[in-house]
Amino acid sequence: MEIVDLTSSEHQLCEAFPRGEPIDLRQAQNENPEQPGTWGPERTVRADVLRALLLSSPPESGKVPALHLTGARITDLLSLKHADIVHPIHLSACHFEQTPDFSGARTRQLDLSGSYLPALTATAIHVDDTLRLTDCRIPGSIQLGSAQIAGGVFLDRAHLGTDGGCVLQLSNASIGNDIWAPKLVAHGEIRLGATRIEGTLDLEDAHISNSGGDALNAAHLTVGTVLNAGGLITDGRVRLTGTKVTGLITFIEAQLRNPGGVALGVSSCEAAVFSLWDAAPVSGDVKMHYANFKIIHAKPQVWPAKVRLDGLTYEAIVPRLPAAQRLALLERDEGGFVPQAYEQLADSYRRVGDDNEARTVQLAKQRRQRTTLTWYGKIWGHLQDATVGYGFRPTRAMVWLLALLLLGSVAYGLHHPNPAERGKGPDFNPFVYTLDLLLPIIDFGQEKAFNPTGLYQWLSYVLIAAGWILATTIAAGVTRNLSRQ
Repeated sequence: MEIVDLTSSEHQLCEAFPRGEPIDLRQAQNENPEQPGTWGPERTVRADVLRALLLSSPPESGKVPALHLTGARITDLLSLKHADIVHPIHLSACHFEQTPDFSGARTRQLDLSGSYLPALTATAIHVDDTLRLTDCRIPGSIQLGSAQIAGGVFLDRAHLGTDGGCVLQLSNASIGNDIWAPKLVAHGEIRLGATRIEGTLDLEDAHISNSGGDALNAAHLTVGTVLNAGGLITDGRVRLTGTKVTGLITFIEAQLRNPGGVALGVSSCEAAVFSLWDAAPVSGDVKMHYANFKIIHAKPQVWPAKVRLDGLTYEAIVPRLPAAQRLALLERDEGGFVPQAYEQLADSYRRVGDDNEARTVQLAKQRRQRTTLTWYGKIWGHLQDATVGYGFRPTRAMVWLLALLLLGSVAYGLHHPNPAERGKGPDFNPFVYTLDLLLPIIDFGQEKAFNPTGLYQWLSYVLIAAGWILATTIAAGVTRNLSRQ
């Protein structure tokens, strides 16, 4: 393709391209390509010239052609749809007047760092090395759906979007290395659904705002090493539903906000570690049902008023705290009483050998379950709780037995009951007689040998009933303990 009437900058570029030499048209290093008001014709390059070079220019003997252009105003539409480009493309700190189109193209490397683009269309692009959008200003959307990028994607310090919508579409893509996006600023949705990243997704100190919608939509994303969202600030939902990360997912010192909706959704998510360490209290709901983590790093104050925990599994929650400080989270479950959540927390204490805290969780489970029972079930539950703590506080039974034994011994010691048959039976012993009333199975021969009357007869009834209640609740507690083992 022959281009005529070349400008001075175009002529210079055409001479440099076959040798891979860089052309820098900037007058100062800190120029803002978003506002090229003073860039005259001497810094203008037509899109057709770039296209002609990339598709038609033969290499010079012993040289490697490459497009290295910095600080140019690129006019017209740069369309490279379905093109097979064998040369690296470096268009840094440039101002694109129209949205470039790389849909279905294949190239070795694409570097648009520091440039201003109205938008970027590159659906199904194949890049043999890296795609660099570092420090770019793109008020529209970046379309990278189904992209195949052998190296990494660099979005560090880029500014995307202005008024919501999807500003980065990278769904169903394959990234051979990392997506590197620290300090990214996005005024709209980042969509990474069903993408596979072999390395790391780094969103450290990024700020993504899409109030009322998804800020980060990474449903069914697969990450080979780490999802780092430390210091991330979001206005809108973070959606990691079905996401799988080999290493850790970290929201260290993050600020997740979506008041009135779901701020963090990690349902059916899998990772070795999930961290909200030193994160600000989440503003909005958290959904974690059927997620699976080995370790959860979170302080109690980070959790919001509404959570969903049914089916969540983990091995440990750190830092290790008394169970009483962790139980409040379980009581916030929007599903109401979720038995599995209590069992999971109790198991985490048993794994570290803290059986006492595990029993505390189990007792809390029984008390929470009691609120769902009928009135007579609640009465029976209160009796079990008051007497032996549903079997998880066995020392209470001993205290009750000793107190009742003392009461009976003193009462019957002061007023001996009459013998059932005069001249027969053992001598009266107030201690053994009371013990015989309290123990429903063991027979010391005292209970049948004597007949109390009046108030003391009613006392005997109370002691017999108390003995049965204690025996039944102790048996129920032992049964629960054996069934868990």
